[in-house]
Amino acid sequence: MIERNIFRKKMKGKGLFLPFYLFTFLFLVACARMGQPDGGWYDDDPPKVIGSMPADQSANVKSKKITIFFDEYIKLEDATNKVIVSPPQLEMPEIKSAGKKIIVELKDTLKENTTYTIDFSDAISDNNEGNPMGNYTYSFSTGEQIDTFEVSGYVLDASNLEPIKGIMVGLYDDLADSAFKTKPMLRVSRTDGSGHFVVKGVAPGKYRAFALKDADGDFVFNQKSEMLAFNHDTLVPSWKPDTRVDTVWRDSLHIDALLQVPYTHFLPDDVTLLAFTTTQTDRYLLKTERKEANIFSMYFSYGHPELPVIKGLNFDADSAFVIETGEKQDTIHYWLRDTMLVNQDTLRMEISYMMTDTLGVLVNQTDTVDVLAKTPYEKRMKEKAKELEKWQKDQEKKKKRGEKYDSIYKERPLEPKINLPQTMTPENKVTVEMPTPLVRCDTSMVHLYSMIDSVWYESTCVFEPVEHKIREYRILADWKPGIEYSLEIDSAAFEDIYGKVSDPYKQGVKIDTEEKYSSLKVTLSGIADTAQVIVQMLNASDAVVKETRVEKHVATFKYVKPDKYYLRALVDLNGNGIWDTGDYDQDLQAEAVYYYPREIECKEKWDVTQNWNVLSTPRFKQKPAKITKQKPDAAKKLKNRNLQRARDLGIEYMKTQGVKLEK
Repeated sequence: MIERNIFRKKMKGKGLFLPFYLFTFLFLVACARMGQPDGGWYDDDPPKVIGSMPADQSANVKSKKITIFFDEYIKLEDATNKVIVSPPQLEMPEIKSAGKKIIVELKDTLKENTTYTIDFSDAISDNNEGNPMGNYTYSFSTGEQIDTFEVSGYVLDASNLEPIKGIMVGLYDDLADSAFKTKPMLRVSRTDGSGHFVVKGVAPGKYRAFALKDADGDFVFNQKSEMLAFNHDTLVPSWKPDTRVDTVWRDSLHIDALLQVPYTHFLPDDVTLLAFTTTQTDRYLLKTERKEANIFSMYFSYGHPELPVIKGLNFDADSAFVIETGEKQDTIHYWLRDTMLVNQDTLRMEISYMMTDTLGVLVNQTDTVDVLAKTPYEKRMKEKAKELEKWQKDQEKKKKRGEKYDSIYKERPLEPKINLPQTMTPENKVTVEMPTPLVRCDTSMVHLYSMIDSVWYESTCVFEPVEHKIREYRILADWKPGIEYSLEIDSAAFEDIYGKVSDPYKQGVKIDTEEKYSSLKVTLSGIADTAQVIVQMLNASDAVVKETRVEKHVATFKYVKPDKYYLRALVDLNGNGIWDTGDYDQDLQAEAVYYYPREIECKEKWDVTQNWNVLSTPRFKQKPAKITKQKPDAAKKLKNRNLQRARDLGIEYMKTQGVKLEK
């Protein structure tokens, strides 16, 4: 300890800092150990450009071959996705690294009086240590001057504000709507993991910005399946002098200095494009299938109000089915009424339906199809015989043991799926799903009882079908907090089309008291008074837990389980209760979605109130990072291993000199 203090005083007396001595010691150690090489210094320096042909930012360039020279051997990572050439190239340019240079050969004809930029992003690093060069852009002009403006912003998924990585962003100086479908983009960029893009080399003027997941590589929106984003805002590039704070790190944990660095601030830098995929309205038959013997299904790419017309070729189709359709009429299930048809392995039929032709017009189409049962009748009968044999053996064993047994085999009863938990809130929906369509539903055999002061009383309930669903029902009742109920359904209350009837059912349920829950009241602003708005509570997986419509700018949630939540608001333009996508041909944007930018904690017995101006935070900053699935790209950093190496060798040298160091 004394020797270390003496060493420290000597240092202070000379007015020198420890790093100088570390490097001095390192030099001495290196000289003293020349016979025992240990690898030397790490290469922690990134590659540097030492020249190019043509020179960077050259004017009047005619050559389509560009060579960029570096001070060391380099490697180029994922050039196809990371390197962006603008204006966009219809024929893919050849980009490769060779030793200490990168060679780019453009295949398209050069445009006159145009600035070309080759944005390498972070694709360049040195060959040995992988030190990243950082973002690098090379540019040249075929005219007299270089265009240097930049336009930047973000592309988000319109449905959930997720950043979209890798989508193409382009500018047009032709402001007509038709340009996006008839002309390649003028200048392009691609988004990173944060959905951020920078379009470089932009000339003064007026532009419109678009985003496109370009399926065929022609930089034109010509397929409905391509995700796109557009707006009608006109962009006018500009710039202003500005300063930013750069951090100088002493090491990975300690900041050495904060520097005010002047730079050119290009505008606009907050363009936000909300991307969507247009609903595919082309209609055609996807498939027919018959997973179960008593039902076959047709699946269409898009729905239509007119159902297919079926003509049976080896059976009588008149009154043969109970038809069940999906909400969008794109899925149709046909329940076979007659057991003779159920037992028939192949149903041959002629179906006529509306289909989109090559011109996009709906026309009548007639197909002949064979619908085969997945499990043939013979195999089903064998399985049923095995089941009967097993039942008989079980009954014989019970008889020998003197236990109660059955002498007559009973078919399985109709087994409704009743969604009734043992505990629930007054807001819970009690639903009943039938396995097959019913021919009889006796609601007078459905009873609800409530216990008040230890005495059971009959309560009012309503058993009704769910609209547009032939096998789903719901039970409505005035559920009271803290009360215990008993739902009882008599035997044979329901009968299906095959004659199966239901067994009796009894289930108790306790309604929770309000004290176990929280409530949340959200007052919204920034949305028009006439707008229909739905607010959704989300969990940590961005999944909807609860939702409600806004009334007089207020969204109220009762019986909220204690937890941490997030909020999303949906402007429901057509009032159908769901988010609807956009359509470029109809100049229709997707319905607007907003996220509350912070987490909300709800605790037991708490009444939480929150004000929310949906426009107070830019859209690209709204979605909380905790529920954002698309994470930012990991930044490539210099390893800076020489500093630690200097410390280690300096300490080693001091030990050889007898200096004792504290741990």
